[in-house]
This record gives sequence, C-alpha cells and structure tokens, in this order.
Amino acid sequence: MNLLEVRDLKVNFGGIEALKGISFDVPQGGIVTLIGANGAGKSTTLRAVSGLVTPSAGSILFEGQEILKLDAQKIVEKGIAMVPEGRRVFPNLTVLENLKIGAYLRKDKQKIDHGIQHVYTLFPRLKERSWQPAGTLSGGEQQMLAVGRGLMSTPKLLMMDEPSLGLAPMIVRDIFSIIQTLNDEGITVLLIEQNANAALKAAAYGYVMETGRITIEGTGEELLVNQAVRDAYLGKAANRSVK
Repeated sequence: MNLLEVRDLKVNFGGIEALKGISFDVPQGGIVTLIGANGAGKSTTLRAVSGLVTPSAGSILFEGQEILKLDAQKIVEKGIAMVPEGRRVFPNLTVLENLKIGAYLRKDKQKIDHGIQHVYTLFPRLKERSWQPAGTLSGGEQQMLAVGRGLMSTPKLLMMDEPSLGLAPMIVRDIFSIIQTLNDEGITVLLIEQNANAALKAAAYGYVMETGRITIEGTGEELLVNQAVRDAYLGKAANRSVK
C-alpha cells in the first residue's frame, strides 16, 4: 500500500518549469530516495508535498486523500513532517525549546514530554545539551536536532532534505543509522540526498531526477549497479566498490 502517491506534478517559478510532470510512489513503511544533481527539482518536490510551494498541475495523494490544495499546517496535521536542507534550527533558542516548537500542533503535554524523551533516547547528545543554545551546537548535532524537531509532530511520513550535507563521514553514518532506526519504528521516509551511495544503500526504492523529470527508477540495489547512475552520481570509488 502506498502512503504517498504523486502524479504528473508540475511546478512553475515564473517562466521556469521546475517540475515537468513527475510521478512517484512512497510505500507505507518504506524508505524511498530521490537523487540527482543540484537544480534537478528534488527540494521543489518536497516543498510541493509540504504545501510550501503551489503546483501548477498534478495530484498528491496521502493515505488516499488529495492534499494538493491544503496549506502547510494542515499537511503537518495529516502526518507529514520535513527536515529542511541546512537544518534551519532556531539558533538563539535552546535544544529543548527547538524540540517543543516541533510539537506546536500537539496539545497533550504528557505525550509531548514522552516525545522529547524519545528524541533524547535516539540522540543522547541532545539530552546532554538540552539547555544549550542551538546555534552553539556542531553541524552534526544541529542535524540531529532538526531530525528530532521533525519527529516531535509524530509524523507518519518524514521527509528529509539533504541530511548529510556538510557533515563529516562518521556523522553521516550516524545519521543514516538513525534513519534506519526510525524506519524500523514504523516511520516512512522520503529522502533527498546528493550522497547517492549512502542514500541508495538505505533506500528500498529510488528515483533519479534530472532537470525536473524522473529519468531512472528502481530498487536501491538496482540503481547502485546501474551504469548510468554509477557514472553520473556514484564516482570512481563507488564504481569499484560495487563491482
């Protein structure tokens, strides 16, 4: 069963067609990745699903219901959360205050407290720094906080925009380990990544985007050994590693 179904989605910015009629599915309980170069339309896709940009045509079904015309708050209420590119934490607020902002639509204080403790279980460093201003955290810790903030809305679908961007390889491994843990807990993940190798190893299914179109799709394993994908996105080292 598909949790998210996108059909013939088009987005225009002025005279530029950023998305040219893309279609893809995100199965319930799966990890799906969109990979591609800068400017391919990956972030625009997530922003359209989140209600942050208005598509010019197409359909977005979430749990079988059309959400294309809903505003961003209603979409969060439906169970979709996004961890934005560049982390976008509130630097002058504490770690704890940032997490509470992620729960702004929730009313049950006990469940909010439980959610905070769950985030601290996933990210013990955030608990250690709960009263520290978010702007003083390292890049990796800010990414953990951004993920934790997204989890505070108890999403059914967590969309992540470049979670490994600018992070050291060891921290990237930690982030992808957490993505797998969240998926094991039942959260469906839609992942945008320029680190195609890590993304395709984590994802059950992937789509390659080029200039507003989906050009290749397949399982993560299929795309890892696809020659066109290897040449364009995985680099020489990855080419050697998958032979």
